[in-house]
Amino acid sequence: MPLTLGSLVAALGGELQGDPALAIEGLATLLEATPSQLSFVTGPRYRQQLAQSHAACVIVDAELASLARTRGACIITPQPYLYFARVTQLWKRHHWPAAAPQVHASAVVDPSAVIDPTVCIGPLCVIERGARIGAGTVLKARVTVGENCVVGARCIVHSGVVIGADGFGFAPDGGRWEKIEQLGAVLIGNDVEIGANTCVDRGALSDTVLEDGVKLDNLIQIGHNVRVGRHTAMAACVGVAGSARIGAHCTIGGAAVVLGHLTLADHVNISAASVVTRSILKPGHYTGIFPIDDNARWEKNAASLKRLDTLRDRLRALENTSKDPIKP
Repeated sequence: MPLTLGSLVAALGGELQGDPALAIEGLATLLEATPSQLSFVTGPRYRQQLAQSHAACVIVDAELASLARTRGACIITPQPYLYFARVTQLWKRHHWPAAAPQVHASAVVDPSAVIDPTVCIGPLCVIERGARIGAGTVLKARVTVGENCVVGARCIVHSGVVIGADGFGFAPDGGRWEKIEQLGAVLIGNDVEIGANTCVDRGALSDTVLEDGVKLDNLIQIGHNVRVGRHTAMAACVGVAGSARIGAHCTIGGAAVVLGHLTLADHVNISAASVVTRSILKPGHYTGIFPIDDNARWEKNAASLKRLDTLRDRLRALENTSKDPIKP
């Protein structure tokens, strides 16, 4: 059953310019939207796409409202992207109501685990001894929650996630390795979302912690004793080594690596594919990558990097020579 523009604005706010009875049958990007679909614009660089869009209605800010009105209905709001996010939530609730709380028959739940009655546990999940899962949390298929680990309320844990596997701890012993038992757990706060096949290892002595509102993409590795501050988000394939401390409201781009025992302050943003080799104690945007280039030029530049110390010494020698007094 379609939603009308009037019902959207009644639920989410915003200023509607257009017919409140107009029915919306889908959500789409500007250029893909049909005359029965809703779209959004995030900034002035999309002016041309806005003018060309066939969308029934477009969510815009005040700056683009006049242009949007010339082509049809619009909803005006200070933060169009955030508004659209809330539209998607409303749309999903309307068209795909949440599954009733249940524990799938194929799931294995230890009798000592504490599961809130509003939790939904999918097929082939394993909940080990002493684990606790909070109200309204959803575990998709094949999720493992290890012994004594805690998952808070309203979390979404996608398929294949492993919470509480042993951290990577071994002591060298004359050419072999002696296992260090991982005696901590994993503590996950409320409103956390963890993407498919991500692993959060248990602590060695203290616990590994994901604070409230953390968002992890697919295929992320969180090492033992890591602490991730509230509302920090990480894109796919990030690796955070053991005992790192990531602040609140940070973002870490895809395939970036944070080495162990480092600290990132609150509001630090790391570019994709960066390797963080030192602590970052000031908020800001940081990048640590070698930009892509055609292979021949990349190899030349890489070779030059190996000679930077020699080139630096030669430059200093030239500078010192230029400062010498001129002899008669």
